[in-house]
Amino acid sequence: MITEGRITEAWRLLGTPRAGGILIVADHASNRVPEGVDLGIDGELLNRHIAIDIGVAGVAGQMVAENCKTGEIAAWLANVSRLVCDFNRDLDAPGLLPEVSDGHEIPGNVLCAQGRSARLSQFFHAYHHDLEAQLTAAEPALILSLHSFTPALATCDKPRPWHVGVLYNEDERAARIAIPLLEAEGLVVGDQLPYSGKVLNATMNRHAEAHGRPYLGIEIRQDLIGDAAGQAVWAERMARICRQVAATLA
Repeated sequence: MITEGRITEAWRLLGTPRAGGILIVADHASNRVPEGVDLGIDGELLNRHIAIDIGVAGVAGQMVAENCKTGEIAAWLANVSRLVCDFNRDLDAPGLLPEVSDGHEIPGNVLCAQGRSARLSQFFHAYHHDLEAQLTAAEPALILSLHSFTPALATCDKPRPWHVGVLYNEDERAARIAIPLLEAEGLVVGDQLPYSGKVLNATMNRHAEAHGRPYLGIEIRQDLIGDAAGQAVWAERMARICRQVAATLA
């Protein structure tokens, strides 16, 4: 059984984080649109990659469940869709409250200054304030920043060949350990692909790099974790590799 540590409007916690453990942070783990928010879109879009990192919540949940006896892994998950508020963006980034995503207009995110401020206060600021408080209260040995990516964007026909990507900005300590471990699994690994952590790393810049906390930024291709079987494979793999990374960094 997964222990639900706590649930708020902005985030939910699986397990109990402990000092020296592994904390999964998943900024795009939910497609939930809370009451009072109208995005003005077809509800079917909420099941696509523009709304949620498909499979991530399942991987994180299984990682926590499989390690419930030791309690070494906990997970901090977004509790709203990235279309409501994208937690992995800087405050001045256009995609923070996206008005267009992969060619789809999001009219409910065209807000006045007051509406924008209220949305950010309710979700963005709450998420990051509480995450920082949690990290300070129980400093992990490693943060796993867990995301997934679509095999191909609607705006680009070229398929993405990588099974997994490793992202980082200035701090590449964990990345350098993890990349050969992932390659040893027979995987095609993108080093700063399909995205670069030099560009898309806002949450880890804020909570890890700014404080010297080791982190591993991971993007798993969504078709590999779209069902429970795939999620189980990747949960076991990521738990094992995260332990190896944390032990090497210690």
